[in-house]
Parts: sequence; C-alpha cells; structure tokens
Amino acid sequence: MEANNYLGIYISKDSATVVCFDANSKGESIVGCFSVRAEDGQEDSPHILASLISRGCAEREWLFSGASVALDCAMFMQHNVHSAFTDARQISTTVRFDTEEALATDIGDVAIAFQVVSSGDDGSDLTVFSAKKKLLSDILLALQSSGIDPVGIVPDVECLSRYVQSTLLRDNREQRRTMFGILSARRGYLTVTSPDGSESGRPARVRTFLVGPTKDREGLLAREAIMTLALGDSNEPISQVGIFDFAGVVEPERIGAKLGIEAAPVELVGPGVVDEQVLADCPDRVEFAIAYGAGLSLFGKSPAVNFRDDFMPFQGTKVRLQKAVRFFGVSLTILLVAAGLYFQTQLFGVNKYRNRVKDRVMKDYAVAMSNKKIRGKFTADKALKSLKDEKKRLGKPNEPGGDDSVSAKLTKLLDAFNKSATQTRLQITKVSIAAKSITISGSTSSRANTNRFFDIVRASGLDIVKTGLTPESGLDKFVISVALR
Repeated sequence: MEANNYLGIYISKDSATVVCFDANSKGESIVGCFSVRAEDGQEDSPHILASLISRGCAEREWLFSGASVALDCAMFMQHNVHSAFTDARQISTTVRFDTEEALATDIGDVAIAFQVVSSGDDGSDLTVFSAKKKLLSDILLALQSSGIDPVGIVPDVECLSRYVQSTLLRDNREQRRTMFGILSARRGYLTVTSPDGSESGRPARVRTFLVGPTKDREGLLAREAIMTLALGDSNEPISQVGIFDFAGVVEPERIGAKLGIEAAPVELVGPGVVDEQVLADCPDRVEFAIAYGAGLSLFGKSPAVNFRDDFMPFQGTKVRLQKAVRFFGVSLTILLVAAGLYFQTQLFGVNKYRNRVKDRVMKDYAVAMSNKKIRGKFTADKALKSLKDEKKRLGKPNEPGGDDSVSAKLTKLLDAFNKSATQTRLQITKVSIAAKSITISGSTSSRANTNRFFDIVRASGLDIVKTGLTPESGLDKFVISVALR
C-alpha cells in the first residue's frame, strides 16, 4: 500500500471504527474499514483501543499520512451559546467566556469547539461542544504512542452531518430542507441540513442523545425531533424527515404523523458509497458513517469543529519542518567544518614544505656564517625565487636544472664554503645573488688562506670573474663575483 492514505476514526469509550481512504480519491474511494472493541471491565481503554487500531492497520498493511478522530457523543457536551460578535476571530477569542457565563460554572478543565449557526445584528448563535481535557489528553497520547497523531478531534455528530452532506444529499438537489434522524445501537443523532449546504457553507443544526437498551427508540426519536423542530429557523422550515434505525424498529410513518411532516426511510450506506463486501468488518452502519465523515475533514469537505484547536493543537507539519531545518543545519555545519579542515591541511602542507626548504638552506650556510644570521639581501625565500626563475628560463619549471643552472652553482659554492671554513678560518659577511653573478663578501686569516679559498672555489667548477682584496685589522678581506652564466 502507498503511504498517501488517510484514516477516519470513530472512537467511543469501549469501541472504535476505522475507515481508510485513498488520499488521491478526494474522499470518493475507500481502501477498507474495520471495527474493534475492548473487553468489558478493561482499564485504560484508550490505550487498548489505540493498540487494536494500530494492529488492525498493520494486519491490512495500511500505510497512512494523516488521520482524524470523531469523538463519541457520550464524551462531550453540547450547548447553545450566544455571542455578541459576528467576526470569527472575535468569537474564537471570547467564546470561552461566553460559554462559562452561559453555564454558570468554571470551564478551566475543559476544551471547547464551536460552530456558528446563525449571525445577525445582535450577534451570533453558536453550537458549543465541551470535553474534558484529561479525556482528550488520554486519547491523544494513546493514539500517538501507537504511531497515530490525528489532525483533529471532532464531535461525532459533526462528522455524521458531513457524511450526510457528502453522500445522502449528493444527488438530491430538491430545494427542501431536511432533518435526518439516525439511530445507532447506542446513540441517536439529529442533523438538519439543506441540499446546498456543502456549497454554501451553511452549517447544519445538530443534536445528539443516548439510546439505552431498554428505551423506546421510536418515542425517544420523536421527542428529540420535536425539540429540534422547535429550535429551528421559522424562515426556512423543515419540509421532510429521513429516518435510519440500526435496530430496524422505528416506523418512519408514525414519526411523520407525530411531527406533522413527511417522513421516509433512508439508506444510510448505499452501494454508491462502498461495496457491501468491504463493510463485512463494520457491523454498525452509523459508526461507519461517522468514521467516514471524520476522514472527509482531511479532504477539506467543510470547516471542521475541532477540539484540537483549543487543546493540544496539531503540530505534525511544524515538527517535521523543524526536524528538516535542524537536519539541514547540522549537515551544513559538518560540510563547512570538513571543507575548513581540508583547506587547512593543504595550507599546512605548503607551509611545511616551505619551512623544510628554508631550514635546509640555512643549515647549508651555517658553517660558513659561523651560526650567524644571514644579513643583507640574501634570504631563503629569495634563494627559492631565484631557483624558480632559473628553471623558467631553462624552460623546465618542474625539473631541476643541469650542471650550469643557478641551483647547481649555488650548491657548488656552498660546498666550497664548507671545505674552506676550517682550513682558512673563512668568515662570510654578505652574499648577493644577481641575474648573472653571485657576489660574496668575507675574510680569512691571511692572504695565503684567501688564495686557498679562491682555489677551492675554482676547483668546484666555478668561474671567479672579479676579485677585490683589502687587508684590515689582521684579516684579509675580500669581495669576489662568481659567474652564473
């Protein structure tokens, strides 16, 4: 299965029904459905039901990317509340205070969701739903621990109303306002809709009530329907009633006679909605319809009345975005550190080579200079530059020069310095490298030692093209030029 499926979940105190939608069908096609029930007397039923739901999806290999939950009417309360405002933002800001004033009780421990039924010059009439925060928290944490994070938790009657608008009224375009009375095994629902409700965005009037096993189902439905008619809009009266009873004991004709309007049975889940074979694991058609309506909210069929807007708002998309940004930031940091280490290593290698060459040149001159620092124009960097220039001149920048190159003659001169140092008490004071010659200034202990030094230089294969001799303070000072070319 593909991961782009959606789940609609109807959950009560001890049972749950799950409908899986193909996300590409825009709510027109379902993959399958099933119902689960916790055993009587089991504690922590939210976690048990969540585990059963997760197991059922895994057995059917359903992979899904979103879910919405319909909350059973036994788990919330419904109130009629008036607001002095008509703007949705102002209503959402003040609805909690209006509800607390209307109920005359503290609602700090409850979450609320509301729907605007009508608006006028004096404000708006609201249908407000309230549920205990602890109950919602238990359900959410149980589902999340099983890998399901629902986008919304919606009252079951709102989900059933959405299902009615999407299916029962889909092909009914008669301009007649209809009230649907729907009874499941344990619950009763009344929803008043218009044929164009899904297009106009006009909200449906909804009402829920519990149906006990010993109750007169027909009498109870008639009584609640009369109360709903009394609260209706006189400018747009209800002209017909559609009846569906899971137990099959309610007679629509008798309900119509009591209400004084036309009443007829309806097929809640027809073949145009789902194949009968798919419904094999969903014995209660009403619970299936509620779960179906919960899933429709993920397709934006109509505005959702969502408890999660007030309590534990859905953070799924935001969390995924934060994780993606965090992963990108960490990856970028690692990349920058790696790049920095790479270039630092390259720079370290270049500096290490340069220092090694400089140390070798300084060591070769150490004997002749009596461990003194080289003064004047001669430096290791300049010597390296001269060698590179010589290689370029010879047309072989990547190969050492031959016997006539500057590097070769400089090596010979260094050897001559080392050979003469102990024999002649040679002292070198200055070495200058020019384009065509190397000029050496220094001294020996006597003229004979100076001549001996000159002989050693010539014996090394170097050509002395210029000499200058000056006796001074017991030393024989000299200046000579050795030809490079």
